[in-house]
Amino acid sequence: MKALPLLIASGLVAVAALPCGAADVVLVEFERNAQRKQPVVIELFEQDAPRHVANFKRLVGRGFYQGIAVHRVVSGSLVQLGDPLSRKRKGADLGTGGPGYTLAPEIFRKHESGVVGMARLGDALNPARVSNGSQFYVALRALPELDGKQTVFGRVREGLDVLKEVGESATDTNDAPLQRVVVRRARVVREEEAAARIEEWKRDAAGGKGRWGWLGRVLGFGRGQTKPDKNAP
Repeated sequence: MKALPLLIASGLVAVAALPCGAADVVLVEFERNAQRKQPVVIELFEQDAPRHVANFKRLVGRGFYQGIAVHRVVSGSLVQLGDPLSRKRKGADLGTGGPGYTLAPEIFRKHESGVVGMARLGDALNPARVSNGSQFYVALRALPELDGKQTVFGRVREGLDVLKEVGESATDTNDAPLQRVVVRRARVVREEEAAARIEEWKRDAAGGKGRWGWLGRVLGFGRGQTKPDKNAP
């Protein structure tokens, strides 16, 4: 099994605790080869990691993650994203970007399957174990080797299978997926809205409209057609 080095991060300035909003979860929509994937719902651990949760909500609310790609995959173990450099760049510098600040550690939770944690520089350069301000990872299995080392601030409630599929992607020498997986949209929503969006996606997927979203629903066509059928009533 491939060893897990401490996750890369950057930034030098720690930020104070930020006020949390009333919304419950974060809804993330991924796209691969112009194909929409089932939305991923992330539950947040506000009591255990209030600074990290507040920061994550703020970045999501600003649209920070839109267009950002998964830049690191450790097969069957984790996927990592949140580097703004991934919008346009490839190569060895991926994994070094961030919002320009770090977060003080809130290391309490264990690395169970599906948890969401914040990336950081290794202990040699970062003995205080501060977190990168934007890069995060999802554990695709239990990762006890990271317990006590990284801040865990959430858990994937729906859509872990989507990320497990990404976690089996072919990668380059820098562990980046050869086929880009991009955040199409990320939003802070209430649990009820997240559940409704999941059901909407499932209906669209069952009807062959997953690729087209609202446009497919309006025009009545989906994955198998590039335009409406002229002979349709």
